[in-house]
Amino acid sequence: RDWRTFRYNPAFVQFKLKATPERIKRMTTIQKPWGSEKIWALTPFYTGKVINIRKGHRLSRQYHNRKVETIYVMRGPMTIEVGPDRAGDEIRSHKMLPGDTYHVPSGLVHRFCAPDADVVIMEVSTTEPNDVVRLDDDYGRDIDFREKPTQSER
Repeated sequence: RDWRTFRYNPAFVQFKLKATPERIKRMTTIQKPWGSEKIWALTPFYTGKVINIRKGHRLSRQYHNRKVETIYVMRGPMTIEVGPDRAGDEIRSHKMLPGDTYHVPSGLVHRFCAPDADVVIMEVSTTEPNDVVRLDDDYGRDIDFREKPTQSER
C-alpha cells in the first residue's frame, strides 16, 4: 500500500490516530562520538531524529545514495558544509541559525558542524539508516574511498 490509500480512508485514519498506550513510545538514544541521536519516529515511510552536536564537534563528511533528509535548526548556530561535488570543487560553508531549514537531497556531500556552541537539530528523512558513505571523519570511523557515482549511475 502507499500513502494515497490511507489518505482517503477516514475509518483507517480514525483507527490509527487513537491515543492508545501502545502508541506512546520513548525516544531511542544513540550515543555518537560528536554527541547523540534521539530517534523519535521510525516508520516504513520516514524517520525522525533529534541530533545533538557538542560544541567543537562535527559529523562525518558524507553523502547518501538513496536517503533524502531535511533538517531544522532548533538550537545553534551551526555550520553546514556542502560539497565538493566533483574533483576540484570547493567546500561551501553556510551558517545556520535557529529556525533555519536545509534540504539534503541524495548524493549531496554534506557535513554538520558545531564550531561555536552546542547544536540541536531535528532531522526528518527517508528510511535508509545504513545509507551513509563517509568521505572524511574526525573520529577514526571507516572511510569510503570510492568515487561518488554520477546521477546516471544511481
